Amino acid sequence: MRVANKCAIVTGAASGMGAATARLLAREGAKVAVADMLEPEGRAVVAEIAAAGGTAMFLKLDVTEEPQWEAAVAAVTEAWGRLDVLVNNAGISGSATNDLYDTALWDRIMAVNARGSFLGVKHAVAAMRGSGGGSIVNLSSISGVVGQKKIHSAYNASKAAVRLLTKVVAVQEGAVGIRVNSVHPGLMPPMRTSGATADPVVRAKMLQHVPLGRSGEVDEVAQAILFLASDESSYMTGSELHVDGGYLAC
Repeated sequence: MRVANKCAIVTGAASGMGAATARLLAREGAKVAVADMLEPEGRAVVAEIAAAGGTAMFLKLDVTEEPQWEAAVAAVTEAWGRLDVLVNNAGISGSATNDLYDTALWDRIMAVNARGSFLGVKHAVAAMRGSGGGSIVNLSSISGVVGQKKIHSAYNASKAAVRLLTKVVAVQEGAVGIRVNSVHPGLMPPMRTSGATADPVVRAKMLQHVPLGRSGEVDEVAQAILFLASDESSYMTGSELHVDGGYLAC
């Protein structure tokens, strides 16, 4: 098993990419804290993991609230003794708006996507320093590398912030054995918060710029996250994995 006996937190793990990642890490031997605001859905993922013979717990977590992060990390370290892996997956889309300069939406997207990742890193680093290191995987996006139409600027800005946060913390924490890497998904199945990017016409136009000619699957991203969480990537930190069908190569 590729992450046997590691203890992990996956945020936004009640659905989509987060749920796929939580299931895969558990299948590969990790104890997984499924962290999300959606309690029934999150507990259902925990039940699936348990039914498959894995170990998991549910943590109700609003990633924008620092006290909730403190409580989440404390719950994991108290239950399992340490924290080895953090997957900062929770995020919201910027395509569910007709006003690409909506100030309130800017604040909301930046709070969840950028502040949420920062708080996760802050509290995971504190826990990992005490146990000899660990691996943090931050979910950025192709949107953190290039500009795009029909998406609120805050989405691109927040994902760019996650990209650079990853590199800064990788440099600052490498000496204590904490690795920090980012994953950049391309066109994936629509998020719960998607708007224009869920439109089949818009998606068809986006696919014209994907060399592999198809959208990705959440399990394909989960496999990249698993690699970065595992010791197989032990000499990687500050790196970016593009899971985008070749979009950024164009």
